[in-house]
Amino acid sequence: MPSVSPLYRLHELAFRTQYAELKERTASLGHLLPGTPGTLVKREGTGYAYWYRVYYPAPGSRAEQLVGKDGDSEALADAERQIELAQWTATQVRNLRKLDFQVADKGVASVLVELHNSGLLGAGLTLVGTLCYMAWLNELGARAVAGRTQDIDLAAQQNLKLAAPQSFLDAMNATKLGFLAVPGMPSQAPSTSVKLKGRDGLRVDVLANGSELGKPVPIPQLMWHAEAVPHYAYLLDQPRHAAVLAGGHCVPLKLPQPERFIWHKLYASASRKSFPEKAEKDLVQAATLAAVLVEQQDEVLSDSFAEAPVAMRKIVRTRLPSLRRILTGHPQALDQLELALK
Repeated sequence: MPSVSPLYRLHELAFRTQYAELKERTASLGHLLPGTPGTLVKREGTGYAYWYRVYYPAPGSRAEQLVGKDGDSEALADAERQIELAQWTATQVRNLRKLDFQVADKGVASVLVELHNSGLLGAGLTLVGTLCYMAWLNELGARAVAGRTQDIDLAAQQNLKLAAPQSFLDAMNATKLGFLAVPGMPSQAPSTSVKLKGRDGLRVDVLANGSELGKPVPIPQLMWHAEAVPHYAYLLDQPRHAAVLAGGHCVPLKLPQPERFIWHKLYASASRKSFPEKAEKDLVQAATLAAVLVEQQDEVLSDSFAEAPVAMRKIVRTRLPSLRRILTGHPQALDQLELALK
């Protein structure tokens, strides 16, 4: 009988510890420096001397940020400390990338850093989609194949913890990347996404719970609309604190519980009848995380499945034959899933 390749491998303990240290050190930061760490430059052309941080918010795009007057030692020391920490973080992320940790590109970093600094991530915007899968691989210390994505999927709950409404589009414009609102479908429908120019430009989608797939859902606190996805209320219940590696950054944020993410991915894979490639991707991601959780964390998946909506459970059960195919090399995980899906 031919050997079966496992869906994942574990990182060495030393590497998992390195990731945990990076995440812990950045978790408490109130502000992340956008772009590259940059350097401090003094300008004296106006008769007064000022210090600036010169950095690159995007490849090929140079920017300057005022630090303070020459002689303001406190402001200068604070800027030096922030740059030093950003340089250390970038080095750690670069090393983890070489060790096969999942690291998204600089465009993703620009978006997530701005959403962190604006407070929108802390207010309850939750990362979902393939970037969520990549982040959970890092969190669980697992190495696995994760295809590159040009989408950032953000899930908005109706009760975002914002003191006042905050414009999602303004936050995207603050990245200075040149996002444009994607026209709604049909044409009179409000936009739920922004995108960079070009066929393969980075796209940011806002999603929310709703019974009718694709229907715009108003999110007044973001002055924006989200695209409805069934059973997102289940997915987003009690998200976990985590982080995403992107560009040279480690960005603190929230992810759905991995067990619920697995079940919703299986639901999505069964629902994508017109997109077989995406359905297979969702299936493999769900199976991989299930294998890691069961084999390494001794998680019991049946409890989280029992909490899923009845309609969702019915559709997920149709994926059992495909799970048997994918999980040939992970009998323990398959046993758990078969037990849950009975």
